[in-house]
Amino acid sequence: MNSDIFLPSQVAWATGALAGGPLIRKTTRLTDLPGIFADGEAWRRGNPQQSVYDVDVLGSPAGEGALCVGVTHLHTGNVGDEFFMTRGHFHARREQGEVYFGLRGVGLLLLQTEAGDARLEEVTAGSVHIIPPFTAHRLINTGKETLSSLAVWPVIAGHDYAALAEGFALRVFTSGQGFEVRHG
Repeated sequence: MNSDIFLPSQVAWATGALAGGPLIRKTTRLTDLPGIFADGEAWRRGNPQQSVYDVDVLGSPAGEGALCVGVTHLHTGNVGDEFFMTRGHFHARREQGEVYFGLRGVGLLLLQTEAGDARLEEVTAGSVHIIPPFTAHRLINTGKETLSSLAVWPVIAGHDYAALAEGFALRVFTSGQGFEVRHG
């Protein structure tokens, strides 16, 4: 019997680098995040070309049942006293969940229901986070190195950023103890 064996795509667990397939990279810069940070004046003073996070996604098949695999690399930094964070979103198809796996760095995963109930989970290398359906999510880097997280989600899930035009219920700021959580 002669069967072909293919080497699948791979992730370097220590860095979050994806390899072995078509890769799409999207960089989100400070200029792409108006209204996201509490201190709008500090955001305006920042370098608009500053990279806040990069998302690398493996090329995936389309259609019902297919999954996307990607890694978010959230850089260290602050806007005012607020840590760098991803834009955050609900899924356009709210019934779709997602899974995050912490790869490197330290941070928080902010989860919020449509009713506005919010909670935080600590993200570290090896942590596993199940994002339930009907739940918005955002990564926040509270550490001193890039926070990288592998995600797996249904292709059909989509992104709904507009539903969070008023922001999340919780915000995370630097403090003498590392970070402080405040209501938005």
